[in-house]
Amino acid sequence: MHTGAFSDISWDQDGKQVGFFSFPYSIDRSPYYQIKMPVCRIKNGDGPSLVLMAGNHGDEYEGELTLLKAIRLIEASDIRGSLTILTSANTPAVMAAKRCSPFDGGNMNRSFPGNPFGGPTQRMAHFIEHEIFPRHDVVLDLHSGGTSMDHLICSLIERLGDGERYQRGLELMRSMRLPYGMIADNGPDSPTSMAAALRAGCIALSGEFGGGATATKTSMAVTQRAVDNLLQAVGITSRPILYHGDDRGPETVVLSTGGQSLFVYAEREGWFEPAVDIGETVAAGDIAGWLHHLERPLEEPLVLRFQEGGIVLTRRLHTHSQSGDCLINLARFD
Repeated sequence: MHTGAFSDISWDQDGKQVGFFSFPYSIDRSPYYQIKMPVCRIKNGDGPSLVLMAGNHGDEYEGELTLLKAIRLIEASDIRGSLTILTSANTPAVMAAKRCSPFDGGNMNRSFPGNPFGGPTQRMAHFIEHEIFPRHDVVLDLHSGGTSMDHLICSLIERLGDGERYQRGLELMRSMRLPYGMIADNGPDSPTSMAAALRAGCIALSGEFGGGATATKTSMAVTQRAVDNLLQAVGITSRPILYHGDDRGPETVVLSTGGQSLFVYAEREGWFEPAVDIGETVAAGDIAGWLHHLERPLEEPLVLRFQEGGIVLTRRLHTHSQSGDCLINLARFD
C-alpha cells in the first residue's frame, strides 16, 4: 500500500465493500488524526473497470449526492467488472464546504501528480493518481461551478489527437448525453484529475453539472442520468439504476476551450451586472455586462465587451467583484 496511507479495502475481493482510505495528519486537536477519504468498491468478476469520483472541490454537490445514491443502490450482482466510488476526494474541503482544503489551502484539481511526502492535498492526489487510477479503464470526475460560479452543464474530455483511446473517450463522452461536451486543451502534463487519469493509462472524463454550491431537481436528474448512461456504455451495468425517467438525454453539442480572449475579467473593484445568461451565443463586440461603482452613484458603469464570439460557458454569481475576478468565460463551437 502507498506510503503513509492505510485502507481496509481489498482491490481483488468480489462483492461490495465500504470503507476508507486513511491519511495520517497531526493537528492541534488530535495529534494522531487521520483524514478519512470514504470509498466504496464493488466488484463482480472480470470485466470493465470505472472510477466515479466527486468532491475534488468541496463545494460542488451534484456529484457527491449522486455517488452517495449509487453506493446505496448498486450491488455486486448489478454489475460486471469493478466500480470504485469516491464521494469526497478532497475530504477536508468537502467537510468544510470549501473549494480548497482548510488544512493546507490545497486545490486538489491543481495538485496532481501530488507528493507522497507533502501536505494532505498533495498526498491524497498522489494516492489517487498512483494507487487508484491505474487499476481502472475509465475515470469520471464530477464537478460543478461551486460557490461563486454558474456553469453550463457539459461533459468534458482532453484533446489527445486521433488515437484509439481518444476516440473511445469521445464516444463515452457523447454516451453520457449531456447537452454539451467540452474538449479541453490543458494537456496530459497539467495538474488536473483528467491529466492524472491520462498519465495512469485511463480514459479520462469529467463534467460540470451545475453551480452555486447547491443542487436542484434538474441538476440532480441530469447528473444521475449521465452516470447511468456511462455505466451502461462502459459495460458495467445493463440497465438504469439511478435515473428512471424515459428520456435518456439529448445529442451532445461539442464545444472547445481556448485562450484568454474567451474570458472577461474585472480589472477594478465593482458590482457586476451581466448582460447575458449561461448558454447564450454571443459575437465579438457584444456587451458582456457592466461594472458599477456603488460609492460613485453618478459615475457611468464600465461597459465590458466580448473579445470574440462563442457560447457563455460560465458566469460569476457573486455581484461584488475585485480586480482579477473572472466574470464570464466563453467556449467555442468545435
